[in-house]
Amino acid sequence: MLNSMTGFGRGEMADDRLKITVEMKSVNHRYLDLGIKMPKKLNAYEATVRNVLKEYIQRGKVDVFISYEEFAGNSIQLKYNQPLAKEYMDICKQMQEEFDLLQDVSVSMLVKLPEVITMEQVSEDDETVEALLTAALRKACESFVSAREKEGEQLKLDLCAKLDHMLTLVEKVEERSPAVVEEYRQKLTDKVKEMLADTSIEESRILTEVTIFSDKICVDEETVRLAAHIRSMKEFLQKGGAVGRKLDFIAQEMNREANTTLSKCNDLETSGIAIELKTEIEKVREQIQNIE
Repeated sequence: MLNSMTGFGRGEMADDRLKITVEMKSVNHRYLDLGIKMPKKLNAYEATVRNVLKEYIQRGKVDVFISYEEFAGNSIQLKYNQPLAKEYMDICKQMQEEFDLLQDVSVSMLVKLPEVITMEQVSEDDETVEALLTAALRKACESFVSAREKEGEQLKLDLCAKLDHMLTLVEKVEERSPAVVEEYRQKLTDKVKEMLADTSIEESRILTEVTIFSDKICVDEETVRLAAHIRSMKEFLQKGGAVGRKLDFIAQEMNREANTTLSKCNDLETSGIAIELKTEIEKVREQIQNIE
């Protein structure tokens, strides 16, 4: 599949005490640039987060937002301090014997004594937190990649249409070249006849001039290379994967050949075709910047 470099993804995982949410979005970038924002509690897992992201993404400026939520009702635990309760009871028994009192200590009284029953915050163990974080992250990445693939498919269709049009323009340049040479030969012949009037003209001299002109404006090599670059780009688009850099390089080569073609043009119609070709190449280059 061909992936765009812009996309959005979201993933959420939870257990009885904890919920982790991951949101991510990206824009174009020459390399992979990861910006990760998450609570301090999760800082220890940053390396894990980066490794997972690199499995799914190769290029783009990606911003990742991770939130961590604990459920209050499930994160508090009551703890019974048995040694302290026994100590209370021992003292009560001692006082009873010492002062000949009735033993009237009940459970309800005992639990009200300081520190016999305490509330403690229950924290998830590291393995559970990491497992939830990784699962939420992978879910977000899958959603993110799916969005990139959909946009990438649209980009591929648009680029292929532009490349087909460019091939048509290259063919027009190739078809026009012989006509330009013939028109030049005819103009040169007419001009020489006009200047020399009835004097005979050496056809060989005219042929020599036409040959020199033909060499100067010949764009056969450029059009052949252009057509090859266009077909190569289409092949990479169909193949898919992380081909953005390769496509950008091919587009640069296409632009170079189009510039050479334009500089050799000695014909208004051919110049117009070459300018249109350069315009289309520039459109393609802009679109390629969106491909991973």
